[in-house]
Amino acid sequence: MSEFADRTDAGQRLAQELSEYADREDLVVLGLPRGGVPVAFEVARKLEVPLDVFVVRKLGVPGNPELAMGAIASGGIRVVNEEVVSSIGVSDQSVERASEEEREKLKKREQTYRGARPGVSLEGKVVLVVDDGLATGATMRAAINALHEHGPKEIVVAVPTGPAETCSELEEMVDEVMCLTTPRPFFGVGGSYRDFSQTTNEEVRDLLEKAHELTSK
Repeated sequence: MSEFADRTDAGQRLAQELSEYADREDLVVLGLPRGGVPVAFEVARKLEVPLDVFVVRKLGVPGNPELAMGAIASGGIRVVNEEVVSSIGVSDQSVERASEEEREKLKKREQTYRGARPGVSLEGKVVLVVDDGLATGATMRAAINALHEHGPKEIVVAVPTGPAETCSELEEMVDEVMCLTTPRPFFGVGGSYRDFSQTTNEEVRDLLEKAHELTSK
């Protein structure tokens, strides 16, 4: 049985559990695009704090793009998995080339989502990272590693659903993890939603604009 009607419902229910963070002046909510943004919007709206998007692009190993040798993230942050790079023997030039390609894609993606608005500063902030769910947790791990480079005061991960094992593993990387539901057996994030239709770029852009208007009043 599905736990949530859709991402809006999931975000509203997640926000209820995060009420202790309401009205904090040092809090920023980040949504991982695209599906995490509708969930994050409801959280940020309920807590009355700024919302931004945090884009992460995987750096795939040349010839094996599914294997990640690192990631590029919002703010120009690059995190390289030295263990993977050294074990496979990826050259510095290959890492740089892959980084440059993904950096361009990331910049275009951010412009699509934010327009001309600059990203929200994360230094010294409590950063609440929201996605629509976790599976392996690979994207969230990449986001967390990159976020540490921005100098936040705390990092809190909040998701509506995910395997208990993945949620536990992430607890070692951040200050707090909130997984609203941990279904057993876990059949994927979409299994927790009645409506898990794809979130569009336009929806992400509209929600970020709406959130900006709400916190600018």
